[in-house]
Amino acid sequence: MLWSSILATTIAAGMSGGPTDPRVSVAIDSSHHELTITSGPFNLPNMPPMEGHAMMDLGMSHDTPLQTFEWPVDGWFRGFRVDVTDAQGRAVPKHVMHHLIMVNYSRRQLLYSAAERLMGAGTETDGEIAVPKTIGVPMSPGMKLGMYVAWHNDTGKDLQGVFLKLTMLWTPKNQNPQPVNALPIYMDVNLTVGGTNTFDVPPGHSSKAYEFTLPVGGRLLGVGGHMHDYGSRVRLEDAETGKVLTEVVAERSPDGKLVKVSRKLFGVSGSGLKLKAGHRYRVVGDYDNPTGELRVNGAMAHMVGLFVPDNLKQWPAIDPRDPTYQRDLASLAGRGGHMESMSGMHH
Repeated sequence: MLWSSILATTIAAGMSGGPTDPRVSVAIDSSHHELTITSGPFNLPNMPPMEGHAMMDLGMSHDTPLQTFEWPVDGWFRGFRVDVTDAQGRAVPKHVMHHLIMVNYSRRQLLYSAAERLMGAGTETDGEIAVPKTIGVPMSPGMKLGMYVAWHNDTGKDLQGVFLKLTMLWTPKNQNPQPVNALPIYMDVNLTVGGTNTFDVPPGHSSKAYEFTLPVGGRLLGVGGHMHDYGSRVRLEDAETGKVLTEVVAERSPDGKLVKVSRKLFGVSGSGLKLKAGHRYRVVGDYDNPTGELRVNGAMAHMVGLFVPDNLKQWPAIDPRDPTYQRDLASLAGRGGHMESMSGMHH
């Protein structure tokens, strides 16, 4: 197995240039078609448990600055797995990583004038997440990527020298037949690009929705989602007929705390879920709050998936002059502060 170091970049976690500043390194395993991104070390102080995922309201999470690097191979990204360890390589409870986001600055999102969010993982992500080699996200050498992590250590003790290892699976360019080009699609019920996507959850049952029109038609191959405690489901509807097209469901503990969110992969053996250009759709998040209290900024709800466009050339291009796009870049550049850096797209 041949490992070659591609990049090692110092990222300031506080004062730049310090000997313990977290670094990001990227290595290629060409025999197994894997990239390994290692970030760390991080020193994580113990924090109180987050009731109702109140990170956004209370500012108790350590949100890292964006760590940037380049995608080094020609091929298709098709999956990942996440490991969290200490300096000796021993496993650290994965739930201390509240979420991890990978940004692709070289491509735009479908619905929003914002940089593509190539992938995301959260406390509800378990095991390896991968799609068959017959599909994948097209990637080219030199694509500009960025990664940030929100930590929340509630283990009861400080954790020193923590490392995050993200293993990304890729399919080489010489595979025959080549995979179908599938790009990420992100559908949020309450997104302000460059701002926040959290919202309040009143007692009892409540829903929040967002309508959108697709600029290009295509097929939805699979979906997952993200919610916070007391979330029950995220569904995609035809806004013109009210028909539920697909949904992901939250698995919860008896007291309503989130355990994980289901996933659906329905495009492998068939044509996938057809979505039409110029048609109105609606993404809806449902919550059931048993506490009797308003959970201020206690919720998120979005659906993410892989989308095969009918014509890849019609995918919206980046407009660097767009004020919305500029707000997104400013929000990403400002990560790693305190409250102001904890808003924005979390998916």
